[in-house]
Amino acid sequence: MASTDDKLHVVMLPWLAFGHFLPFLELSKLIARKGHRISFLSTPRNIDRLPKPPAELSHLITFVKLPLPPVENLPEDAEATTDLPYGKIKYLKKAYDELQRPVAAFLQDAAPDWVIFDFAPFWLGPIAAKLGISSAFFSIYLASSVCFMNPIPGTAEDCRTTPEDFTVPPKSAPFKSTVAFRLFEVKRIFDDVSGEDDLVPVRYRVGAGIEGCDLVVLRSCYEFESEWITFLGQIHSKPVIPVGLLPPPVPMGDDGKDKGWQTIKHWLDTKPPGSVVYVAFGTEAKLSQPELAELALGLELSELPFFWVLNSQGGGVSELPEGFEERTKGRGVVWRSWAPQMKILSHDSVGGFLCHSGWSSVVEAVQLGKPLVLLTGLSDTGLVARVLEEKKMAYSVPRDERDGWFTRDSVADSLRLVMVAGGGQIFKDKVQEMKRLFGDRVLQDQYVDNLLAHFKAHTRRASGSGRSTLHINEKTKKNPT
Repeated sequence: MASTDDKLHVVMLPWLAFGHFLPFLELSKLIARKGHRISFLSTPRNIDRLPKPPAELSHLITFVKLPLPPVENLPEDAEATTDLPYGKIKYLKKAYDELQRPVAAFLQDAAPDWVIFDFAPFWLGPIAAKLGISSAFFSIYLASSVCFMNPIPGTAEDCRTTPEDFTVPPKSAPFKSTVAFRLFEVKRIFDDVSGEDDLVPVRYRVGAGIEGCDLVVLRSCYEFESEWITFLGQIHSKPVIPVGLLPPPVPMGDDGKDKGWQTIKHWLDTKPPGSVVYVAFGTEAKLSQPELAELALGLELSELPFFWVLNSQGGGVSELPEGFEERTKGRGVVWRSWAPQMKILSHDSVGGFLCHSGWSSVVEAVQLGKPLVLLTGLSDTGLVARVLEEKKMAYSVPRDERDGWFTRDSVADSLRLVMVAGGGQIFKDKVQEMKRLFGDRVLQDQYVDNLLAHFKAHTRRASGSGRSTLHINEKTKKNPT
């Protein structure tokens, strides 16, 4: 419980994906730097894989391990999306929903001031309210993505039933925008969007999470998407507080103990400034074998130096075209294990980033001034890409609208356009302009101060709400109809 010196105890509950863990952890560190206590809840294996917070914050950030309940068809050691192919993530969500009781028990015992939760635990808001604990729904997604997926109730876009319905920008928005999925993007995630395969649809999870919380917190800022942030508040009639872009710290100095980084750095040091394409698609976006081959041949055809982090975890493929690595030896590197992305992006030889348009990767690249070439993946990456395209911050590789197919020529042409051709200068200029915003630590600090001011002014404890014994409503564990 908060002490008399007005310090808060905040609980964090992220979804089981590293693209979610890291923003939650970054926000945890920023809150802890203000002297507040953090309890960070996740499963044992995930906590063991997370980066350790700075030593000066270790007494304020406590990691709480909650064993993941076994679920049929979920491998025993799979505790995050990176451990699984896309088709099995639904079992991870089912296991995650079984954490409802241990999470509730922890909250009842710890009696924190606030709990900040992700989109997946849609059941948490009512539990926190019953216990007299204030709750904040934390969207690591842009306000534009949340508005698109959870539009004004009763409007045409609220009644979307086919993939084609999701390819049209929301007409209810009081401004013009191109934010919508392309057909191939929504078809790849339509089971999660529509609730097929006995899933709790992601739209339901987000909507129920927002409905049950006291406050919506966004990984965004007014300087980037003010109109969407305002629109989100109008849709849900809830306080919406952006918490900034949460850029991770820029690496300082050289860690001689990291042998992998030393190998990578030695290779990057041999390349001219701005010449290397860094290629990485996060932990969830996994290419098919034909796509992987076409991408490889596109990198070869571009004739640009490249450093490619090829993730084969969780069912990802990694078989490259015959002779590819031999033909590109010296000019390119295929790195088949974890790589320090921020260190690579911060190297002077890296001149562009070919990625899946995940918001975390975008924030990392833009704060370091690296222009973007996009091959969208899963989740909301297509919606993020539309925002970046609107703002001329990125160029998307041309693809077939129905199946998302791209060719080696389109990969090579896109890379050369952004990296070396005169027509790509607009993307470089825009990213340099946005670099100041994305890396503005003073602005970031102000956003966190604003959030904490709201927390202190609106805790249920401060308003005199009492705590009660919790009885879990079993209906919250069932999938919505």
